[in-house]
Amino acid sequence: MCLLSSVEHWDNSSIICLTSTHRNQDNPLRRNGVLGMLSGLEYAAQAMGVHVGLTRNISEQNASVGYLGAVRDLQVHSQTFQQFPEHLSIKANLLLEQQLSFMYTFSMSAGEVILLEGRASIFIQGPETIP
Repeated sequence: MCLLSSVEHWDNSSIICLTSTHRNQDNPLRRNGVLGMLSGLEYAAQAMGVHVGLTRNISEQNASVGYLGAVRDLQVHSQTFQQFPEHLSIKANLLLEQQLSFMYTFSMSAGEVILLEGRASIFIQGPETIP
């Protein structure tokens, strides 16, 4: 499931992605026709994963699956995406990296309105450690 539409900017420590998939009626994260704001965590995790893929030399032999770890300082500023027809911007900034573990701050916005923000970690596991 790829929820991001494009990467607008990236460098060694940050990424900005855009998407409009929150408007899709067949979005796999919708429940009873509603896309709840906590689904934004998946958008943020995907942006973090793309950033790791673009900036770190992690070959397919070394890593194959990413996991969202702890989420901290989460602030949710809306209940659903329904009232936001604009493209969404997802920003992630790398705070810490240790081997195949990464900690980011992230935010999601629609225009000038911040919808969701917080801090999260992701972990990349190699094929030898996957059950």
